[in-house]
Amino acid sequence: MPYRSPVSELQFILDKVVPLAPVAGTEKFAEATGDTVEAILTEAGRLCDEVMAPLNRNGDLTPAKLENGVVRASPGFKEAYAQIAEGGWVSVAGPAEYGGMGLPLTVAIAVNDMMAGANLALQLNPLLTQGQIDALEHHASDEIKELYIPKLASGEWSGTMNLTEPQAGSDVGALRSKAEPNGDGTYAVTGQKIFISWGDSDVTTNVCHLVLARLPDGVPGTKGISLFLVPKYIPDENGNPGVANSLKVVSLEHKMGLHGSPTCVMSFEGAKGWLVDGPNKGMAAMFTMMNNARLNVGVQGIGIAEAAYQKAYEYALDRVQFAPIIQHADVRRMLAEMKAEVFAARAIALACAVAIDMGHATGDEAYKARAALLTPIAKAYGTDTGMWVADQGVQVHGGMGFIEETGAAQFYRDVRVTAIYEGTNGIQAMDLVGRKMMDGGKAAFRLLQEVEDEAKAAREALPELAEDLWHAAESLREHTEWMVAQGTQDRFAGAVPYLRAFARVLGAHYHLRAALAEGAGSARAKLAAVYIRRLLPQAAACLAEAKEGAAGLYALSDAELAV
Repeated sequence: MPYRSPVSELQFILDKVVPLAPVAGTEKFAEATGDTVEAILTEAGRLCDEVMAPLNRNGDLTPAKLENGVVRASPGFKEAYAQIAEGGWVSVAGPAEYGGMGLPLTVAIAVNDMMAGANLALQLNPLLTQGQIDALEHHASDEIKELYIPKLASGEWSGTMNLTEPQAGSDVGALRSKAEPNGDGTYAVTGQKIFISWGDSDVTTNVCHLVLARLPDGVPGTKGISLFLVPKYIPDENGNPGVANSLKVVSLEHKMGLHGSPTCVMSFEGAKGWLVDGPNKGMAAMFTMMNNARLNVGVQGIGIAEAAYQKAYEYALDRVQFAPIIQHADVRRMLAEMKAEVFAARAIALACAVAIDMGHATGDEAYKARAALLTPIAKAYGTDTGMWVADQGVQVHGGMGFIEETGAAQFYRDVRVTAIYEGTNGIQAMDLVGRKMMDGGKAAFRLLQEVEDEAKAAREALPELAEDLWHAAESLREHTEWMVAQGTQDRFAGAVPYLRAFARVLGAHYHLRAALAEGAGSARAKLAAVYIRRLLPQAAACLAEAKEGAAGLYALSDAELAV
């Protein structure tokens, strides 16, 4: 059975669990009516099922390759990308004045969820372009916006971001790339960047790189970093690709997965670039793109989880060992928990997107704070879910899951990097207990109050599930109070388990909403029971670990940690 886009599942969540209606009720997004969103999701699902998904396995087996300095995409990717571009799917949430659909980010997130499940390697290309459009819209000059955004929104050109260098990973301030003024308002950008997804390809006519580099007077560290737009081909007077810029692909990385996505080592050799935003403002502009990408990377994990679950479910129905293995209790446990995890992660991601849209549409600081709080949770939990569900998918397949021909292992190989790029999940957790708690935990407490209030209201309809959720949320509130009173090192030592506990409580919250929407005894209520009774108890163990602090970790010396 081929991949089937979860259109009805997304529609249900946006109707009943994380309603899109308040977003559509704003003046900014008034065109996002129920009928419009349904039509968008249905058509995007068709593209995913019929065009993108059939190429997923081929992209894994026939990777992109570097030929004579040009990256050639996996067979079929160029034609599939053309359909993505022609349908306007590159810029679902892009600004309408520059050719985008102008729809809420939430709708784009739902579309990206399906595209990631269908073919993550190909979906990475438009995803990066979406982030670049967002960065340019907020930080670039009008001249740059008018020239580049329409080309990016149409899919005619694609975008990348160039942060990482061999010595500068998470420590971006250690970068050595430099930018020298050319005297005409442009800059000569020189340096090497690594891990550049879709750094080059033949699916678009131009590739536009956002590159972090340091001006001659830039101070050390992140405060002296600027951002430059460096196109592969310098636009001519008509805005079309002109002469080749002084940059090249040195090599393609040989990766564990995502073989269809060319990951490049890029060399900029005095390449002509244009300053974005202003001197030494590179990190602010890049974080706009990265925050967009963080939520979307979480959604990549969810998309892969969906695809891995579908494949495992199909195999469990067909594989007979005394009986179809779906009848065996342990296999049934894996499938039920996989399905419950996918729903929870998807609901959290869409809740984050709705908060972002409401913040943009209303300017309400409470929505902005909610979006900021949920972003690291959505990224980390979404990608953790992708890895866990893909791993369980291999387990459901048994020995055949270890055989590449079944395709089960590809999901794990493809999704593994999502917990690493756009900020590792550990960094997401540290962001949650660090910057996102600089308000003393106010945004977290507001959210937990909503969870507890809804759990109280549900006690009559679903008493056992509601009671379990209320107690878990109250425990999380108490541990949050403890967390905000700690110093940096103790917070960071417990950050990952704290984030996991928060995700568990939120997942249970959205499962309870789904159960209430369909009523006791419904399939949604049964799935909510799986999550709340089997998975939510893990939150208590996570919170116990989170309160251990850093002392025990540093009690072991470097030498004592040695093999």
